[in-house]
Amino acid sequence: MSSVAFRVLAALALLAPSPVIAKPAPRLVRVKLATSYGPIVLALETRRAPKTSANFLAYVDDHRFDGITFYRAARSRLAPHLGFVQGGIRTDARRILPPFPLETTAMTGIRHLDGTISMARRAEAGSAGGNFFITVGAMPSMDASAAHPGYAAFGHVVSGMPVIKRILAQPTGGGFGGQMLLREIRIISATRLDGAPKPTGLVKPWLVKTKK
Repeated sequence: MSSVAFRVLAALALLAPSPVIAKPAPRLVRVKLATSYGPIVLALETRRAPKTSANFLAYVDDHRFDGITFYRAARSRLAPHLGFVQGGIRTDARRILPPFPLETTAMTGIRHLDGTISMARRAEAGSAGGNFFITVGAMPSMDASAAHPGYAAFGHVVSGMPVIKRILAQPTGGGFGGQMLLREIRIISATRLDGAPKPTGLVKPWLVKTKK
């Protein structure tokens, strides 16, 4: 090959597009909860708890969490500054998405430490859906054990723990052994901060205005 031809081929190689290298999916996806008491930012463990994180993000991307509330503050009797706050759609069937398998802490390795977000559920293992709780202080009793499967922890608080502690300190009464907030704290909006939203495309009956 002549030197001229070699230089031409070299120039063409420089003009050729570089191969596209796919970036790995982020390990953490942040979500911002704008509440009437201030913002809370969460980081979801999308690799270690993929099913639970995907469920939560589906509610976020569909705006199913917009306008819901924190409605429960469960304080420890021995240390009232510790416990958890719970929020979500409660029993609003208009907002609920299909169930998903329980990802236990034994499966994910994500423990219930201070500032952990986890899924609330009924007694049935696969009954978690649109309700969640955030811990204040470590709660190892909620981790999986030989006696029970525990709850599906799937992320942690990045910022906003003072907001959560303020909610935990609010007056309570009524059901759940007197743990229901007497004045619910509104979650104005829930927004994904990382990656493109992936709405489910399902109908949103709670947004349909009924005719009078």
